[in-house]
Amino acid sequence: MPSHPAVEKVAVELRRLGIEPEVRWLDGAATTAQSAAEALGIGVGQIANSLIFLLDDAPVLVLTSGAHRVDTAWLGAQLGGTIGRASKDVVKQATGQTIGGVAPVGHPSPVRTYVDTALAAHDEVWAAAGHPRTVFRTSFAELVRLTGGTSSPVEPEAADAESGEGA
Repeated sequence: MPSHPAVEKVAVELRRLGIEPEVRWLDGAATTAQSAAEALGIGVGQIANSLIFLLDDAPVLVLTSGAHRVDTAWLGAQLGGTIGRASKDVVKQATGQTIGGVAPVGHPSPVRTYVDTALAAHDEVWAAAGHPRTVFRTSFAELVRLTGGTSSPVEPEAADAESGEGA
């Protein structure tokens, strides 16, 4: 089994949080939700993409379903600020991990986290484990607990569906 310092740090943190992680190493890098879903033989909506944004210059982690994109203008308005994509350097500094392998945990210090409510539609979801070739199985509720995150829609259509509004 391969090893990597960031993956080991994620596994240690998951154990500390009461999870015995089963980190799966994929044959190749799964840098998109689609490629990760294909490698695992699951639906793209079951992939929990870890995206680092800047909310008014502070890093935030958004764990979103691979089935859709974060509407940054809408989500920023919901959070009372402006959201922009973080550079690879900011991602590395905030998480200790590289883009494509950012895990929900194992960061040098806590990162304010939002977990896409669309992930709740799946009994199991898969998240990166600190390296672009690693993933681990979890659930929506577990992601919220592990990260101390806030559950939130990440696009207006999902918010409308939850509230019963819309077409």
